Amino acid sequence: MSWWKQALLCLFILAAAAVVWYHFFPGARQTVADLGLAQAPAEAAPSSDERAASAVRQRRNGPSGGTPAAIVSAPVMSATINDRLTAIGNGKALHTVAVRPYTSGRLTEILVEPGATVKAGDVIARMDSEAESIAVDRAQITLDDARAALERINALRSSNTATAVQQTEAELAVRNAELALREAKLALERRDIVAPIGGTVGILPVSPGDYITSSDQIATIDDRSQILVDFWVPERFARMIKIGMPLTAESVARPAEKYQGEISAIDNQVDTTSRTMHIQGRIANPADTLRSGMAFRVTMQFPGESFPAVDPLAVQWSTEGAYVWAVRGGTAQRLPVRIIQRNSDSVLVDGDFADGDLVVVEGVHAVREGQPIAVAGDVGSNRPARGS
Repeated sequence: MSWWKQALLCLFILAAAAVVWYHFFPGARQTVADLGLAQAPAEAAPSSDERAASAVRQRRNGPSGGTPAAIVSAPVMSATINDRLTAIGNGKALHTVAVRPYTSGRLTEILVEPGATVKAGDVIARMDSEAESIAVDRAQITLDDARAALERINALRSSNTATAVQQTEAELAVRNAELALREAKLALERRDIVAPIGGTVGILPVSPGDYITSSDQIATIDDRSQILVDFWVPERFARMIKIGMPLTAESVARPAEKYQGEISAIDNQVDTTSRTMHIQGRIANPADTLRSGMAFRVTMQFPGESFPAVDPLAVQWSTEGAYVWAVRGGTAQRLPVRIIQRNSDSVLVDGDFADGDLVVVEGVHAVREGQPIAVAGDVGSNRPARGS
Protein backbone atom coordinates (compact mmCIF):
# COMPACT_ATOMS: atom_id res chain seq x y z
CA MET A 1 0.00 0.00 0.00
CA SER A 2 1.34 3.44 -0.95
CA TRP A 3 2.09 6.06 1.68
CA TRP A 4 -0.75 8.40 0.76
CA LYS A 5 -3.30 5.60 1.18
CA GLN A 6 -1.88 4.82 4.63
CA ALA A 7 -2.11 8.52 5.58
CA LEU A 8 -5.77 8.72 4.49
CA LEU A 9 -6.59 5.58 6.49
CA CYS A 10 -4.99 7.04 9.62
CA LEU A 11 -6.90 10.34 9.22
CA PHE A 12 -10.18 8.43 8.84
CA ILE A 13 -9.55 6.41 11.99
CA LEU A 14 -8.68 9.56 13.98
CA ALA A 15 -11.83 11.33 12.73
CA ALA A 16 -14.02 8.39 13.72
CA ALA A 17 -12.44 8.24 17.17
CA ALA A 18 -13.01 11.99 17.64
CA VAL A 19 -16.70 11.65 16.73
CA VAL A 20 -17.18 8.77 19.17
CA TRP A 21 -15.36 10.71 21.92
CA TYR A 22 -17.43 13.85 21.30
CA HIS A 23 -20.81 12.08 21.44
CA PHE A 24 -20.24 9.46 24.13
CA PHE A 25 -17.47 10.63 26.52
CA PRO A 26 -18.80 12.66 29.51
CA GLY A 27 -17.61 16.26 29.44
CA ALA A 28 -16.32 16.03 25.87
CA ARG A 29 -18.65 18.74 24.56
CA GLN A 30 -17.70 21.14 27.35
CA THR A 31 -14.01 20.54 26.58
CA VAL A 32 -14.58 21.34 22.90
CA ALA A 33 -16.48 24.49 23.88
CA ASP A 34 -13.62 25.58 26.16
CA LEU A 35 -11.26 25.26 23.20
CA GLY A 36 -13.55 27.54 21.16
CA LEU A 37 -14.41 24.87 18.62
CA ALA A 38 -18.14 24.73 19.46
CA GLN A 39 -20.80 26.46 21.53
CA ALA A 40 -21.18 25.28 25.17
CA PRO A 41 -24.37 23.32 25.81
CA ALA A 42 -27.07 25.30 27.59
CA GLU A 43 -27.76 24.24 31.18
CA ALA A 44 -31.21 22.94 31.79
CA ALA A 45 -33.37 25.20 33.90
CA PRO A 46 -34.25 23.70 37.26
CA SER A 47 -37.63 22.11 37.46
CA SER A 48 -40.35 23.24 39.82
CA ASP A 49 -39.72 20.20 42.11
CA GLU A 50 -36.02 21.02 42.37
CA ARG A 51 -36.78 24.66 43.18
CA ALA A 52 -39.23 23.59 45.90
CA ALA A 53 -36.71 21.15 47.44
CA SER A 54 -34.05 23.88 47.42
CA ALA A 55 -36.37 26.26 49.23
CA VAL A 56 -37.13 23.62 51.87
CA ARG A 57 -33.41 23.07 52.44
CA GLN A 58 -32.82 26.80 52.79
CA ARG A 59 -35.61 27.13 55.35
CA ARG A 60 -34.28 24.10 57.29
CA ASN A 61 -30.63 25.07 57.36
CA GLY A 62 -31.04 28.83 57.35
CA PRO A 63 -28.78 31.24 55.58
CA SER A 64 -25.78 30.45 57.81
CA GLY A 65 -26.28 26.66 58.15
CA GLY A 66 -25.72 26.83 61.95
CA THR A 67 -28.79 24.94 63.06
CA PRO A 68 -28.10 21.78 65.10
CA ALA A 69 -27.26 18.62 63.16
CA ALA A 70 -29.50 15.62 63.92
CA ILE A 71 -27.46 12.57 64.90
CA VAL A 72 -27.85 9.28 66.75
CA SER A 73 -25.65 8.81 69.82
CA ALA A 74 -24.70 6.02 72.19
CA PRO A 75 -23.41 6.19 75.77
CA VAL A 76 -19.83 5.37 76.65
CA MET A 77 -19.80 2.12 78.61
CA SER A 78 -17.04 0.45 80.62
CA ALA A 79 -15.54 -2.97 80.01
CA THR A 80 -12.88 -5.05 81.74
CA ILE A 81 -10.26 -7.09 79.90
CA ASN A 82 -7.58 -9.55 80.97
CA ASP A 83 -9.72 -10.57 83.94
CA ARG A 84 -10.17 -14.20 82.95
CA LEU A 85 -7.82 -16.85 81.60
CA THR A 86 -8.90 -20.12 80.01
CA ALA A 87 -6.37 -22.64 78.72
CA ILE A 88 -6.19 -26.34 77.86
CA GLY A 89 -3.60 -28.31 79.82
CA ASN A 90 -2.30 -31.84 80.14
CA GLY A 91 -2.33 -33.70 83.43
CA LYS A 92 0.39 -35.92 84.80
CA ALA A 93 1.05 -37.73 88.06
CA LEU A 94 2.80 -35.94 90.90
CA HIS A 95 5.69 -38.44 90.55
CA THR A 96 6.27 -40.99 87.81
CA VAL A 97 9.14 -43.48 87.93
CA ALA A 98 10.21 -46.02 85.34
CA VAL A 99 11.71 -48.91 87.33
CA ARG A 100 14.87 -50.53 85.89
CA PRO A 101 17.26 -53.09 87.46
CA TYR A 102 20.79 -52.21 88.52
CA THR A 103 22.36 -55.20 86.77
CA SER A 104 21.63 -57.76 84.09
CA GLY A 105 20.25 -61.22 84.70
CA ARG A 106 17.29 -63.57 84.46
CA LEU A 107 13.99 -62.49 86.01
CA THR A 108 12.81 -65.24 88.34
CA GLU A 109 9.76 -63.76 90.10
CA ILE A 110 7.29 -60.85 89.80
CA LEU A 111 5.55 -60.03 93.08
CA VAL A 112 3.00 -57.39 91.94
CA GLU A 113 0.12 -57.18 89.48
CA PRO A 114 -0.74 -54.29 87.16
CA GLY A 115 -2.79 -51.69 89.06
CA ALA A 116 -1.48 -52.75 92.45
CA THR A 117 -0.62 -50.11 95.05
CA VAL A 118 2.89 -50.35 96.48
CA LYS A 119 4.91 -48.46 99.07
CA ALA A 120 8.45 -47.16 98.74
CA GLY A 121 10.87 -50.06 99.35
CA ASP A 122 8.45 -52.88 98.48
CA VAL A 123 9.99 -55.67 96.37
CA ILE A 124 8.18 -55.89 93.03
CA ALA A 125 10.43 -58.47 91.27
CA ARG A 126 13.46 -60.69 91.85
CA MET A 127 16.34 -61.80 89.65
CA ASP A 128 18.48 -64.94 89.92
CA SER A 129 20.97 -64.36 92.78
CA GLU A 130 22.85 -67.63 93.34
CA ALA A 131 26.22 -66.17 92.32
CA GLU A 132 25.72 -63.17 94.58
CA SER A 133 24.80 -65.44 97.53
CA ILE A 134 28.03 -67.39 97.04
CA ALA A 135 29.98 -64.12 96.96
CA VAL A 136 28.43 -63.08 100.28
CA ASP A 137 29.38 -66.39 101.90
CA ARG A 138 32.96 -66.13 100.58
CA ALA A 139 33.27 -62.56 101.88
CA GLN A 140 31.97 -63.66 105.26
CA ILE A 141 34.58 -66.44 105.50
CA THR A 142 37.32 -64.00 104.55
CA LEU A 143 36.18 -61.59 107.23
CA ASP A 144 36.10 -64.30 109.90
CA ASP A 145 39.62 -65.40 108.97
CA ALA A 146 40.90 -61.81 109.09
CA ARG A 147 39.37 -61.25 112.52
CA ALA A 148 40.94 -64.47 113.86
CA ALA A 149 44.33 -63.41 112.53
CA LEU A 150 43.96 -60.04 114.20
CA GLU A 151 43.16 -61.71 117.52
CA ARG A 152 46.33 -63.83 117.28
CA ILE A 153 48.45 -60.80 116.43
CA ASN A 154 47.00 -58.91 119.37
CA ALA A 155 47.85 -61.82 121.70
CA LEU A 156 51.41 -62.00 120.37
CA ARG A 157 51.70 -58.26 120.56
CA SER A 158 51.05 -58.35 124.33
CA SER A 159 54.11 -60.57 124.75
CA ASN A 160 56.16 -58.50 122.30
CA THR A 161 56.37 -61.48 119.93
CA ALA A 162 54.59 -59.63 117.05
CA THR A 163 55.57 -56.24 115.78
CA ALA A 164 53.42 -53.16 115.50
CA VAL A 165 53.61 -53.39 111.73
CA GLN A 166 52.10 -56.89 111.80
CA GLN A 167 49.28 -55.64 114.01
CA THR A 168 48.54 -52.74 111.63
CA GLU A 169 48.49 -55.11 108.64
CA ALA A 170 46.06 -57.43 110.41
CA GLU A 171 43.71 -54.54 111.26
CA LEU A 172 43.82 -53.39 107.62
CA ALA A 173 42.96 -56.90 106.44
CA VAL A 174 39.90 -56.95 108.70
CA ARG A 175 38.65 -53.63 107.34
CA ASN A 176 39.14 -54.76 103.74
CA ALA A 177 37.24 -57.97 104.48
CA GLU A 178 34.37 -55.95 106.01
CA LEU A 179 34.18 -53.76 102.89
CA ALA A 180 34.19 -56.83 100.65
CA LEU A 181 31.31 -58.31 102.66
CA ARG A 182 29.31 -55.06 102.37
CA GLU A 183 29.90 -55.01 98.63
CA ALA A 184 28.77 -58.60 98.24
CA LYS A 185 25.61 -57.97 100.28
CA LEU A 186 24.84 -54.87 98.20
CA ALA A 187 25.14 -56.88 94.99
CA LEU A 188 22.80 -59.49 96.48
CA GLU A 189 20.25 -56.85 97.56
CA ARG A 190 20.23 -55.33 94.08
CA ARG A 191 19.00 -58.62 92.64
CA ASP A 192 15.70 -57.60 94.26
CA ILE A 193 13.90 -54.88 92.26
CA VAL A 194 12.18 -52.55 94.72
CA ALA A 195 9.73 -49.67 94.31
CA PRO A 196 11.55 -46.33 94.68
CA ILE A 197 8.31 -44.46 95.45
CA GLY A 198 4.84 -45.32 96.61
CA GLY A 199 2.08 -45.38 94.02
CA THR A 200 0.21 -47.45 91.48
CA VAL A 201 1.94 -50.00 89.26
CA GLY A 202 1.24 -49.85 85.55
CA ILE A 203 1.14 -52.65 83.00
CA LEU A 204 4.22 -54.87 83.32
CA PRO A 205 6.14 -55.29 80.04
CA VAL A 206 8.16 -58.34 81.25
CA SER A 207 7.49 -61.86 82.44
CA PRO A 208 9.33 -64.29 84.71
CA GLY A 209 12.13 -66.00 82.81
CA ASP A 210 13.02 -62.97 80.68
CA TYR A 211 16.66 -61.96 80.52
CA ILE A 212 16.80 -58.25 81.31
CA THR A 213 19.51 -55.63 81.40
CA SER A 214 19.94 -52.37 83.26
CA SER A 215 18.33 -50.49 80.34
CA ASP A 216 15.11 -52.56 80.33
CA GLN A 217 12.03 -51.09 81.98
CA ILE A 218 10.41 -53.43 84.47
CA ALA A 219 7.42 -51.34 85.55
CA THR A 220 6.05 -47.80 85.80
CA ILE A 221 4.87 -46.43 89.13
CA ASP A 222 2.65 -43.32 89.33
CA ASP A 223 2.03 -41.32 92.48
CA ARG A 224 -1.47 -40.00 91.69
CA SER A 225 -2.21 -38.49 95.08
CA GLN A 226 -2.01 -35.14 93.24
CA ILE A 227 -2.16 -34.30 89.55
CA LEU A 228 0.09 -31.73 87.91
CA VAL A 229 -1.48 -29.79 85.02
CA ASP A 230 0.86 -28.24 82.47
CA PHE A 231 -0.61 -25.38 80.42
CA TRP A 232 0.62 -22.36 78.51
CA VAL A 233 -0.60 -18.77 78.87
CA PRO A 234 -0.13 -15.66 76.66
CA GLU A 235 2.76 -13.44 77.68
CA ARG A 236 0.41 -10.61 78.74
CA PHE A 237 -0.54 -12.76 81.77
CA ALA A 238 3.09 -13.41 82.74
CA ARG A 239 3.28 -10.62 85.32
CA MET A 240 -0.12 -11.50 86.83
CA ILE A 241 0.45 -15.18 87.69
CA LYS A 242 2.09 -15.96 91.04
CA ILE A 243 2.91 -19.15 92.93
CA GLY A 244 -0.03 -20.24 95.06
CA MET A 245 -2.76 -18.50 93.01
CA PRO A 246 -6.01 -20.51 92.88
CA LEU A 247 -7.24 -22.17 89.71
CA THR A 248 -10.16 -24.32 88.58
CA ALA A 249 -9.51 -27.39 86.44
CA GLU A 250 -12.33 -28.99 84.51
CA SER A 251 -11.98 -32.39 82.90
CA VAL A 252 -12.46 -32.14 79.14
CA ALA A 253 -13.84 -35.67 79.00
CA ARG A 254 -16.22 -35.06 81.94
CA PRO A 255 -17.15 -31.33 81.96
CA ALA A 256 -19.30 -31.72 85.06
CA GLU A 257 -16.26 -32.56 87.18
CA LYS A 258 -14.39 -29.50 88.47
CA TYR A 259 -11.33 -29.53 90.69
CA GLN A 260 -9.80 -26.74 92.74
CA GLY A 261 -6.05 -26.30 92.78
CA GLU A 262 -3.23 -23.77 92.80
CA ILE A 263 -0.22 -22.68 90.79
CA SER A 264 2.80 -24.78 91.77
CA ALA A 265 5.48 -23.75 89.24
CA ILE A 266 6.16 -20.95 86.73
CA ASP A 267 8.72 -21.18 83.97
CA ASN A 268 11.53 -18.63 83.97
CA GLN A 269 11.13 -17.49 80.37
CA VAL A 270 8.62 -16.85 77.57
CA ASP A 271 8.79 -19.05 74.50
CA THR A 272 9.89 -16.84 71.60
CA THR A 273 8.07 -18.91 68.99
CA SER A 274 4.58 -19.08 70.49
CA ARG A 275 4.89 -16.02 72.81
CA THR A 276 3.52 -18.12 75.66
CA MET A 277 4.82 -19.14 79.08
CA HIS A 278 4.74 -22.60 80.65
CA ILE A 279 2.72 -22.79 83.88
CA GLN A 280 2.17 -25.79 86.13
CA GLY A 281 -0.79 -26.20 88.46
CA ARG A 282 -1.52 -28.81 91.11
CA ILE A 283 -4.91 -30.35 91.95
CA ALA A 284 -5.82 -32.95 94.55
CA ASN A 285 -6.94 -36.45 93.54
CA PRO A 286 -8.32 -37.98 96.74
CA ALA A 287 -10.72 -40.36 94.99
CA ASP A 288 -8.02 -41.50 92.53
CA THR A 289 -10.32 -40.76 89.58
CA LEU A 290 -7.78 -38.76 87.58
CA ARG A 291 -5.06 -40.24 85.43
CA SER A 292 -1.84 -39.03 83.92
CA GLY A 293 -2.34 -37.75 80.36
CA MET A 294 -5.89 -36.45 80.83
CA ALA A 295 -6.82 -33.09 79.32
CA PHE A 296 -8.08 -30.25 81.53
CA ARG A 297 -9.61 -26.85 80.88
CA VAL A 298 -7.93 -24.48 83.33
CA THR A 299 -9.67 -21.26 84.41
CA MET A 300 -8.17 -18.41 86.42
CA GLN A 301 -9.59 -15.06 87.55
CA PHE A 302 -7.67 -11.76 87.68
CA PRO A 303 -8.56 -8.18 88.69
CA GLY A 304 -8.25 -7.13 85.03
CA GLU A 305 -8.08 -3.66 83.48
CA SER A 306 -11.09 -1.40 82.81
CA PHE A 307 -11.38 0.74 79.67
CA PRO A 308 -14.13 2.84 78.04
CA ALA A 309 -16.15 0.90 75.47
CA VAL A 310 -17.85 2.58 72.50
CA ASP A 311 -19.98 1.38 69.62
CA PRO A 312 -17.85 0.24 66.65
CA LEU A 313 -19.65 2.77 64.40
CA ALA A 314 -18.43 5.63 66.58
CA VAL A 315 -14.73 5.11 65.79
CA GLN A 316 -13.45 7.29 62.93
CA TRP A 317 -10.01 7.61 61.42
CA SER A 318 -7.88 10.48 60.21
CA THR A 319 -4.22 11.04 59.37
CA GLU A 320 -3.58 11.54 63.09
CA GLY A 321 -5.19 8.24 64.10
CA ALA A 322 -8.50 7.11 65.58
CA TYR A 323 -11.02 9.50 67.14
CA VAL A 324 -14.69 9.75 68.14
CA TRP A 325 -17.18 12.60 68.20
CA ALA A 326 -18.18 13.19 71.82
CA VAL A 327 -21.35 15.10 72.69
CA ARG A 328 -20.68 17.49 75.56
CA GLY A 329 -22.93 20.39 76.51
CA GLY A 330 -24.94 19.96 73.34
CA THR A 331 -21.92 20.44 71.07
CA ALA A 332 -19.60 18.10 69.22
CA GLN A 333 -16.02 17.63 70.37
CA ARG A 334 -13.43 15.60 68.53
CA LEU A 335 -11.76 13.24 71.01
CA PRO A 336 -8.62 11.27 70.02
CA VAL A 337 -8.59 7.66 71.23
CA ARG A 338 -6.27 4.65 71.18
CA ILE A 339 -7.72 1.28 70.22
CA ILE A 340 -7.21 -1.32 72.97
CA GLN A 341 -9.36 -4.23 71.79
CA ARG A 342 -12.07 -4.89 69.22
CA ASN A 343 -15.07 -7.04 70.07
CA SER A 344 -18.11 -7.95 68.01
CA ASP A 345 -20.37 -5.38 69.69
CA SER A 346 -17.93 -2.83 71.16
CA VAL A 347 -14.47 -1.32 70.82
CA LEU A 348 -12.35 -0.77 73.93
CA VAL A 349 -10.46 2.52 73.69
CA ASP A 350 -8.23 4.71 75.79
CA GLY A 351 -9.25 8.37 75.78
CA ASP A 352 -10.10 11.38 77.91
CA PHE A 353 -13.74 10.51 78.57
CA ALA A 354 -15.92 11.98 81.32
CA ASP A 355 -18.90 10.50 83.12
CA GLY A 356 -22.10 10.72 81.09
CA ASP A 357 -20.37 11.28 77.74
CA LEU A 358 -22.20 10.33 74.56
CA VAL A 359 -20.55 9.46 71.26
CA VAL A 360 -21.97 9.98 67.78
CA VAL A 361 -22.88 6.69 66.13
CA GLU A 362 -24.93 7.75 63.09
CA GLY A 363 -24.63 11.02 61.19
CA VAL A 364 -20.88 11.43 61.80
CA HIS A 365 -20.44 12.82 58.25
CA ALA A 366 -22.46 15.92 59.19
CA VAL A 367 -20.64 16.65 62.48
CA ARG A 368 -18.05 19.41 62.83
CA GLU A 369 -15.96 20.60 65.78
CA GLY A 370 -18.06 22.79 68.10
CA GLN A 371 -21.25 22.28 66.09
CA PRO A 372 -24.53 22.20 68.06
CA ILE A 373 -25.88 18.66 68.25
CA ALA A 374 -29.53 17.66 68.26
CA VAL A 375 -29.66 14.09 69.54
CA ALA A 376 -32.27 12.21 67.55
CA GLY A 377 -31.99 9.06 69.67
CA ASP A 378 -29.74 6.75 71.65
CA VAL A 379 -28.72 3.23 70.73
CA GLY A 380 -27.41 0.60 73.06
CA SER A 381 -28.10 2.56 76.27
CA ASN A 382 -29.05 -0.66 78.05
CA ARG A 383 -26.55 -2.89 76.31
CA PRO A 384 -23.64 -3.90 78.54
CA ALA A 385 -20.18 -3.77 77.06
CA ARG A 386 -18.27 -7.01 76.91
CA GLY A 387 -14.63 -7.53 77.68
CA SER A 388 -12.55 -10.68 77.33
